[in-house]
Amino acid sequence: MTKVDTHSSIPLPTDVAGGPAPTPAEEADVAPVVSRYGSGNETYAALVWRRFKRSIMGVIGLVLVALLIFVSIFADFFAPMDPKATNLPFAPPDVISFTDPDGNFSLIPWVYPIGDTGEFDPVTFQPLTGPVLDNPTPTGFFVQGHSYNILWLIPSNIHFFGSTDGRPIQLLGTDKFGRDILSRGIVGSRISLTIALVVVALTTVVGTLVGISSGYIGGRLDAWVQRFVEFVLAFPQLPLYLALTSLIPVTAPSNVFLTFVIFVMAVLGWAQLSREVRSKTLSLARIDYVRAAIAVGSSDGRIITRHILPNVLSHIIVSITLAIPSVVLLESFLGFLGFAVKPPLISWGLMLQDTGTFSVIGSYPWILSPVIFVLITVFAFNALGDGLRDAIDPY
Repeated sequence: MTKVDTHSSIPLPTDVAGGPAPTPAEEADVAPVVSRYGSGNETYAALVWRRFKRSIMGVIGLVLVALLIFVSIFADFFAPMDPKATNLPFAPPDVISFTDPDGNFSLIPWVYPIGDTGEFDPVTFQPLTGPVLDNPTPTGFFVQGHSYNILWLIPSNIHFFGSTDGRPIQLLGTDKFGRDILSRGIVGSRISLTIALVVVALTTVVGTLVGISSGYIGGRLDAWVQRFVEFVLAFPQLPLYLALTSLIPVTAPSNVFLTFVIFVMAVLGWAQLSREVRSKTLSLARIDYVRAAIAVGSSDGRIITRHILPNVLSHIIVSITLAIPSVVLLESFLGFLGFAVKPPLISWGLMLQDTGTFSVIGSYPWILSPVIFVLITVFAFNALGDGLRDAIDPY
């Protein structure tokens, strides 16, 4: 079957439906649209991943989160120094140079410690400090150092980076007890991230269960539950945290103290998520497929797990990635006040206790280095959460 053009009388090809077949140029225009929105056989997870990859900041956040978790698991391997070993108190950071003592370029960096240069300031007559160029420390990768256990089971003394002659290196300086800040920050990531992940896991489970049950069942149960949620949200969070953590005896072991802090954070952190999940459950309960499941006699548990929970799961995932930075900041603040972690445990908040006075910060500004770890963690999880929100939320 052909169709005649009234202008040129040249037969034009037709498609199966009888209309004109698309030209190669038209097919090229359609191809990008198909590849952009995917085929009908593409799974939801693949669609979310393809959308997520378009977010540069989201991918950067995902890589940083993966690195943070990996480094925290193998923190002893990445820590160049023993976090409990003491050296010179308030020692400034060492100078890193890619030139050897002869002035030649070296792929392996050399570390020059800060010391007395033997010169004096011409105005104040104070001794000047600087890198000691005649006593550099050679460094290397996969060197031997202090002993530790890989995953608390396998003994080892190999470290990712460190000095090859056994001399101490302080790339971020030392604290008031002479302990290496970089090594303590790497090891402290294990406690800080553990607190954040455990607290967010507990608040997510409790908030999701309470929110879905309250929104789906409704009635008098919903009214009483929401009044209790409002009661929890009405309290000022910080004074309540301080009041509850002060109930722990000073002589309590560090693990007991840490467990109680996690419990307090979880008890006070689930209410907001339950309110958000409840609002989504109320809207989903009125959708046709949920009413149809109720009409055919499906149990409440099946309706919640098969129809409501999968539809609120995207919001829960985004809430998790955005809640972790908040818990990290809260732990850092409580640790700075002395209400989060007790020695001998190490956390970023506990390390920031040394910055309690302006005179110390002015004289030894490198003790603020733990803030770098907090900033990287908060940025990584916020970037990941923003990327997931854009990829998961269809609106």
